[in-house]
Amino acid sequence: MAQFKEDEKIMRRLEQRFNKGVVKYRLIEDGDKILIGLSGGKDSLALLELLARRSRILKPKFTVIAVHVGMTNIPYQSDLEYLKSYSESLEVPFVHYETSFDPSTDTRKSPCFLCSWNRRKALFMVAKEQGCNKIALGHHMDDILETLLMNITFQGAFSAMPPKLVMHKFDMTIIRPMCLVHEADLIEMARIRGFHKQIKNCPYESQSNRSDMKNILHSLENLNPEARYSLWGSMTNIQEELLPDAE
Repeated sequence: MAQFKEDEKIMRRLEQRFNKGVVKYRLIEDGDKILIGLSGGKDSLALLELLARRSRILKPKFTVIAVHVGMTNIPYQSDLEYLKSYSESLEVPFVHYETSFDPSTDTRKSPCFLCSWNRRKALFMVAKEQGCNKIALGHHMDDILETLLMNITFQGAFSAMPPKLVMHKFDMTIIRPMCLVHEADLIEMARIRGFHKQIKNCPYESQSNRSDMKNILHSLENLNPEARYSLWGSMTNIQEELLPDAE
């Protein structure tokens, strides 16, 4: 009984943070048709459920469709039947699209970048085919803060992944409705819902610095339990007079 109440508390907190992000950053408008990038991981499965449930409220009125992009040259074994049945249990149409990439075509870019870029390209194509005007991605607050730390450390740029990005060139808008959701709560949601784990054996995964940034974020939170909120606030609290002038 105590565990059930704790699970309810977790889900309520998660949904409140989700709804706060959607409203605060004005991510959804009346008449939207939103494509959900469904990788099969806990984040995209959570996004699917949260958006599907929100689509049932009266305002704003919008529809969603789930799309799984399979990369044929990466040994990532997706349980397509599970993804399809889970989508349909939420009354969300499911589309499966396959593509691939050749890492030798651009040796200046990492295979991780090329894979991600080609997946994103496929999402845009399917979104256009399905008449969608927005693409929802499953990035959460931890992802965004880790990207901020990575860009500062490796690119020398103060940038991250915005909750909303209008792509005028493609007539498409990228939204990240879980931008205020903590990964810890998503891990708990995966346990509560019993999400199936996908088999991931990516040969390029070790080349990513993201896991290192995850550890750094946790270290910062050990120093200051409010560190994530300070980092988030810093992105809209740029004190230019206390920074070097651009050359």
